[in-house]
Amino acid sequence: MLTLLHLVIKNIRLVPSFPAFLAPNILNYLVENYGIAPITTPEEDIKTLINH
Repeated sequence: MLTLLHLVIKNIRLVPSFPAFLAPNILNYLVENYGIAPITTPEEDIKTLINH
């Protein structure tokens, strides 16, 4: 994940819940600036990624 962030890759999908070690302020920064989001269903994820 650090490599993807360093390369400024955006709209990364993670496991259904975010890692517990991420502090709320860091998580908010990643969501707002990099578009990090949890995965949902395959259909919804594909639809979301196609529209970006």
